[in-house]
Amino acid sequence: MAVVPKTPEEIQHMREAGRLAAEVLAMLVPHVKPGVTTEELDRLAHDHIVNVQKAIPANVGYRGFPKTVCTSVNHVICHGIPTETKVLKDGDIVNIDVTVIKDGWHGDTSRMYFVGTPSVLAKRLVDTTFEAMMQGIRAVKPGATLGDVGAAIQKHAESAGFSVVREYCGHGIGKVYHDEPQVLHYGRSGTGLELKPGMTFTIEPMINAGKPQTKSLPDGWTVVTKDHSLSAQWEHTIAVTDDGFEILTPWPDAHAA
Repeated sequence: MAVVPKTPEEIQHMREAGRLAAEVLAMLVPHVKPGVTTEELDRLAHDHIVNVQKAIPANVGYRGFPKTVCTSVNHVICHGIPTETKVLKDGDIVNIDVTVIKDGWHGDTSRMYFVGTPSVLAKRLVDTTFEAMMQGIRAVKPGATLGDVGAAIQKHAESAGFSVVREYCGHGIGKVYHDEPQVLHYGRSGTGLELKPGMTFTIEPMINAGKPQTKSLPDGWTVVTKDHSLSAQWEHTIAVTDDGFEILTPWPDAHAA
């Protein structure tokens, strides 16, 4: 399937949707603390998107997903479902993933949060995963390939002794939530789709402290590490520009890239 580049006007719509998605995650920062439930975080995100931003939470009902955000705690790799029974505790790490629809366009981003004080391993994993995402983003420019992006991420993660999840990847995005191309977080430089100005997609590596193998839980959504090791993920929506890249989901607070 051909990947159709966006026009400058379309990218402006995506910039706005991306800004709103990033704003949701920044809004949640003071609420992610010991004793809070993932359901409460989901409710805060939903209310902010609907009542403050006047936008649409893309995840609600998407392929049957019941909530506004994904909350993936510790060994959960992705797609964790918020619940009243999941109470965050000191030392946890959690990824919160949100997608906002504004005027028909999607903005998709996720970030890691420390609950209280993380372990040394947890902090190193989270920091390395962020750096790996940024290495992948910095590989984006016209004439580069998706293989360059994946190779940069894989090299950084594996050089730190961690592993890259293979089964889940980034994706094209725009008016369609999950579109072409698939953006693998591993690969060989010089292979895959050639990048052109106007292409938009997510880069969202999932990095495990242990082995890369995954396991899906009976709820049909939650994916965990098979060896129960910690996992971390960060995500930005990216546009290919004439001379490099633009992050369409820049975080409005201090942890911005």
